[in-house]
Amino acid sequence: MLHPPASQCRVCHSWPAQPVCDPCVAEFAQPLHRCRTCALPLPAGLAQCGTCLKEAPPLDLCLAAVPYAFPWAQLMADFKFHDQPALVRFFADLLKATPWVEHALDAADLLLPMPLSRQRLQTRGYNQALLLAQRLNPGKSRAAVLLRIADTPAQHTLKRAARLTSLDHAFAVDPLKAPLLQGARLVLVDDVMTTGTSLYTAARVLKAAGAAHITGLVIARTE
Repeated sequence: MLHPPASQCRVCHSWPAQPVCDPCVAEFAQPLHRCRTCALPLPAGLAQCGTCLKEAPPLDLCLAAVPYAFPWAQLMADFKFHDQPALVRFFADLLKATPWVEHALDAADLLLPMPLSRQRLQTRGYNQALLLAQRLNPGKSRAAVLLRIADTPAQHTLKRAARLTSLDHAFAVDPLKAPLLQGARLVLVDDVMTTGTSLYTAARVLKAAGAAHITGLVIARTE
C-alpha cells in the first residue's frame, strides 16, 4: 500500500482509498524497461535508445515511474496546476516503489529540484519539484543550489527547434553553493519529462559546476 487510505480512487472510484488505489496502481504503473539515460521505453535486452547511443545526454541515469498517460496525466495536472500539493505524498511513494529509485536516492549526495522562475512560482504558489524532493529525502534536498534565472515559455507550447534553444542561459548555480557540487552525485527531480530539454540543460549547468554523476528522476515520461 502506498500510504494510508485518505480519499476516493481517481480511477475506479473505490472508497476509501488513496488517490489511486492499489489495484489501479498495479494495473497502470507496471514497470517498463526504459533507456537508462532518457527513460523512453525500450525492448528488453537493450540498455540505451539509438538517440542516446548516437549522442550521450548529460544525464548519467534517468528514471521514471509511469508514462504520461491515463490516469497519471490528470492527476499530475491537479498536483501541478490545480492547487493540490498534498498529492506529493502519493507521488513520492509511487516513485520509491519504482525499480532503482531507492538505490539512486541512497547513493546521492544531494537532491536538487528543477527550479521555477520567480514569476511562475508567484503564480503557482509552490514548486512541485521541490515538494517532491523534500518528500523523497528531506535531509538531502537543497532548494536554492540550482536557480532559474529566466522565465521561458512552457516546453510543450514550443516547436522542436524552439525547444532546443529556449532554455539557453535559463539556469545557473548559486556561486555561494557551488562548492557543494564538486564531485557530487546528484538526483535532479522533476514532475514530467517531455523532450528532456529542461533536464538536459540543467544537467549541463550542474556538470559544468563540478557534479560527477547526475540521475534524472521524474514521475512521468511522455512516450
